[in-house]
Amino acid sequence: MSELVVPSRFRGPARSGNGGWSAGALAALAPWPVVTVRLSAPPPLEAPMPVAEVDGALVASYDGSEVLRATEGDHEPEPVAPVPAEQARAAEARYPGLAHHPFPTCFVCGTGREPGDGLRIFSGPLDGVGRSAATWTPSDTSPAIAWAALDCPGAWAADIGERLMVLGTMTARVDRLPEVGAAHVVVGEKRGEQGRRTMTATSLYDADGALVGAAEQVWISVDAAAFS
Repeated sequence: MSELVVPSRFRGPARSGNGGWSAGALAALAPWPVVTVRLSAPPPLEAPMPVAEVDGALVASYDGSEVLRATEGDHEPEPVAPVPAEQARAAEARYPGLAHHPFPTCFVCGTGREPGDGLRIFSGPLDGVGRSAATWTPSDTSPAIAWAALDCPGAWAADIGERLMVLGTMTARVDRLPEVGAAHVVVGEKRGEQGRRTMTATSLYDADGALVGAAEQVWISVDAAAFS
């Protein structure tokens, strides 16, 4: 058994952890190359969550209730096609969060976070429907930060500004950590919708266009009042 703590720096909504960072922190404890993490509740901030192995899964709990469950991924995430850095940079100027952001404190995409504090990955729409892109130059790196970078661009590809969503599950493979100080491109793509669930995918590429990591997400539509 070990413990997982989400420092307040890595929040998504104001009162809970960013889903991608929290999922990645648990995935880093797992032995599998592809990991699926299910979020059963908003990850609490600055609160120790015991992690235990349960039926072959890693489960992080808080106050006796399951918060995160990591299992071996049953398939490889299908990467989103890359775009040139110039195209991703142009998309950033169209980032909807610049006009209205449901979670401005978000570690990954929040406009209220300063450079070097948040990642400030501002994924704007590409030509066509359901695709997003942004550039990103990491100032620090870890498996959890790589998962975080692969998180929010999927939500913006699915227009989280119009349909409020939080991360339900994320399946990811990170082949290597992003390089500090080097330019990267993150792309997102909407892949389906069913009731309250929205399916997306994201990929992270280095400056040479090589794949660093790929992920698939399921988002759950929520009431804004529960996360304000």
